[in-house]
Amino acid sequence: MMRLDCFVHRQVTRLQWTPFTANKPKLRDNVRSSVSVQAQAAVISSLPSLEGPSFKASIDFKFLKDNINLVVQNAKNRNSSADPQLALQLYDQYIQLKQEADQLRAERNENSNAMKGKLEAEARQALIQRGQELKDKIASLEEKLATAEMLLQREGQRIPNMTHPEVPLGGEDVATVLNNVGSPREFEFEARDHVTIAESLDLVDFESAAEVSGQKFYYLRNAAALLELALVNWAMTKVVARGFTPIMTPDLVKETVLEKCGFQPRGTNTQVYSVENSNLCLTGTAEIPLGGLYMDKLLNETQLPIKMAAFGHCFRTEAGAAGAASKGLYRVHQFSKVEMFVISTPDQSDALHQELINLETEMFTELGLHFKVLDMPSGDLGAPAYRKFDVEAWMPGLKRYGEISSASNCTDYQSRRLNIRYRPSSKETPSAEDSGKTKGGKSSGGGKTEFVHTLNATACAVPRMIVSILENFQQADGSVVIPEVLRPFMGGMSLILPPKK
Repeated sequence: MMRLDCFVHRQVTRLQWTPFTANKPKLRDNVRSSVSVQAQAAVISSLPSLEGPSFKASIDFKFLKDNINLVVQNAKNRNSSADPQLALQLYDQYIQLKQEADQLRAERNENSNAMKGKLEAEARQALIQRGQELKDKIASLEEKLATAEMLLQREGQRIPNMTHPEVPLGGEDVATVLNNVGSPREFEFEARDHVTIAESLDLVDFESAAEVSGQKFYYLRNAAALLELALVNWAMTKVVARGFTPIMTPDLVKETVLEKCGFQPRGTNTQVYSVENSNLCLTGTAEIPLGGLYMDKLLNETQLPIKMAAFGHCFRTEAGAAGAASKGLYRVHQFSKVEMFVISTPDQSDALHQELINLETEMFTELGLHFKVLDMPSGDLGAPAYRKFDVEAWMPGLKRYGEISSASNCTDYQSRRLNIRYRPSSKETPSAEDSGKTKGGKSSGGGKTEFVHTLNATACAVPRMIVSILENFQQADGSVVIPEVLRPFMGGMSLILPPKK
């Protein structure tokens, strides 16, 4: 058996903050099996003050306990650094400490009730002494319980969402093609990449942006500036016509809101820009402020689904991104995007996910692009996503497909962190805790609130759309044809011509 002091050392080492994306040391199985829950409780009381998560998530630990093998395999399939076994160990420990605390509180109440009657002085003194002993024990146990809950939250929040059964298992190379729209254009001349086209038409200035802001920033000029505005207005017009409420969102949000949506502002290779000496971060997507809009809200079922569409500026560090795949406008630090966000009941979310990808397909077909819709594999899913569809358009200048959009069903992963619930209209619906992580879970409990499901989808990521338009609609004389659906939003302009010399 491993000595307890060794276990303490390993636990203290482990409890230093590590983001979800960082590599994480694992306790050996023999440590788990050789250290009793009582010994672990002793360890907790001996640990120094530890920084816990910034919020408490309503994680369904009962589902974890009842389906531990499924959760463990799911984490492996998603290449997650989470340790569900450790989370379960901490959950069992937390439950035992809670039961002990409840028992002591019950004894304290009995002791207090016993003092209400007429007692001999000696008997009263004994009850007073017993009451003080119980008070001290409860205070000590509550301290351990608070630490146990903090450790449980830290480990539990690392566990990714469950995965749709039809999602392919593996890396990006096993993504399933669900739809293939159009075909690559055949050029009678050598197709140029968007950077060459944009510079020849005086549409973009990377050099000045690098001097002003740094690499991966840009100025859009002339027709390109109008093209951005046209794309945004066209996309908003399309989605609003489909029942989405248009919203303009803040570009700065609190770190806690980012974390509750499944992003890691302080993680290794984080994509998030944090504002120094504050708790604010620049948003990487309007999904975050849209989710935060309903944080800590209780909705009625009749209000659902809630469909929102926001125009926002996106800021991303693009840590680790380099090479030809990041050329020009394809991968940048700041860009504009129209984002769709939906709040629904669990029964609605699958159909709404399909509705989102159908709308994206319709929009990109109207633009005249050749693209494919992919069901992304388990290894490519972020922690919140239950299932994710990607849209990749053919980019002839770059000579490859490039992602232009995605649509994700996050089920109750975000809502359990953002605390967004709804009250079912019928009492014959599962409760929030009994419904679990999987879809279609049933319960006999009624009248309780449930967690909503959240979905997000990109209607228009402007730089990627500009890349696609410039490369697919370039002409032999150097001009670019503007897609017909965008022309009303560009004052009737149909062609981007080279500047007059």
